[in-house]
Amino acid sequence: MIQPSILPGMMELIPEDQLLFNDVKNIIESTFQKYAFLPIDTPVMEKLEILLAKGGGETQKQIYRLEKGNTEIGLRFDLTVPLARYVAQHFSDLNFPFRRYHIGKVYRGERNQKGRYREFYQCDIDIIGHEKLSIYNDAEIPSVMAEIFRKLQLDFTFHYNNRKVMNGLFKSLDLDDFTAILRIIDKINKIGEEGVREELEKVDLDQNTIDKLLNFIHFKGSNEETIDFLKELEVQEELFREGLEELEFVYRQMLLFNIPSENIKIDLSITRGLDYYTGSVFETFLKGHEEIGSVCSGGRYDDLASNYTKQKLPGIGLSIGLTRLFYKLQEGKLLNIEKANPCDALIIPMKGYEKESIDLLNKLRDHDKIVQIYLEGGKMKKQFAYADNLNVPFVIIIGEEEVKNESYSVKDMRSGEQSSKKIEEIINLI
Repeated sequence: MIQPSILPGMMELIPEDQLLFNDVKNIIESTFQKYAFLPIDTPVMEKLEILLAKGGGETQKQIYRLEKGNTEIGLRFDLTVPLARYVAQHFSDLNFPFRRYHIGKVYRGERNQKGRYREFYQCDIDIIGHEKLSIYNDAEIPSVMAEIFRKLQLDFTFHYNNRKVMNGLFKSLDLDDFTAILRIIDKINKIGEEGVREELEKVDLDQNTIDKLLNFIHFKGSNEETIDFLKELEVQEELFREGLEELEFVYRQMLLFNIPSENIKIDLSITRGLDYYTGSVFETFLKGHEEIGSVCSGGRYDDLASNYTKQKLPGIGLSIGLTRLFYKLQEGKLLNIEKANPCDALIIPMKGYEKESIDLLNKLRDHDKIVQIYLEGGKMKKQFAYADNLNVPFVIIIGEEEVKNESYSVKDMRSGEQSSKKIEEIINLI
């Protein structure tokens, strides 16, 4: 006999938790729709050449590969590469700016860790422009995520930066290898300041330059103080000045899009997407639970689909890793949405009154009520225990008395009260 088990790094939930997971997913999706984002869905499998168009490295190691005939196939490792392929392929059928959302599973062959999965849901929104894309979009897109976190009753902070600011600072210091230096700086939370200093020395940076970089990323102050700090540096490099202007503008517009200032932190250490993002960048942390890590991230990119088309397609996007977020919220008991009910009511027929119970079931379903009937028989205690275990709010009992009076016994499982009701009353009740 085979021992039932699943592969490491996969999430599988019991129905009660799956209902809760679905509720969170539905909150995210309904909010995306409220903000006029259009749904797309792409195949889980892509041609390997599509997935590897930007090169190998870590991505190549993480891709799950399949073979069918002579076609090399991979499972998608994020939703951005499929979006790039999708927009390039369907360019002539899309209206720009193209506002899309996509909620789907992705696959990464990473080392299995607690709370990190090899199969997981991502929830992405992106706004894609043709040739250009207004920077106002950089401020609107986090407002979508802010509403989702408010609906989930989570206190959050957007850590926000602009890549042009740091890249401009590097240029002003005559530093060429931006990517290598950023990769080292990005490790500061893992290896500490001394570890970063040692690694920067290995790439031949002098102590004066290292001090300037660390003083820059360590600056702590209010958002207004951070903006003033950047202005007072008086860096004349054009890229720096452009980034500072964008940084301040997006911050002001985020406030106009109803994101309170206490939910925004201009953070000069945020550098995400070293080879990808070109402007605004975001990492989102839950206040008091920063150890969970970023729960929503993304930013601005200049050219989404350069590997698949000559069209210039700039964009801005944010993504929630839903599976990991759900796991962390459950683990920390931070999920404050009401427990889901699988159905509105359970009908329990007395022996010999199954037909009348099925008639009532059909009538209630005709009114779009989610109702189940228990036809297994047995002791009444067992039937009520079944309803209780399913968290069903109402139980409707049908027997001789109910059929004769054309009225049904309805028990409120929360209060324990039982009363007789006509079908119209039941429809209104549930």
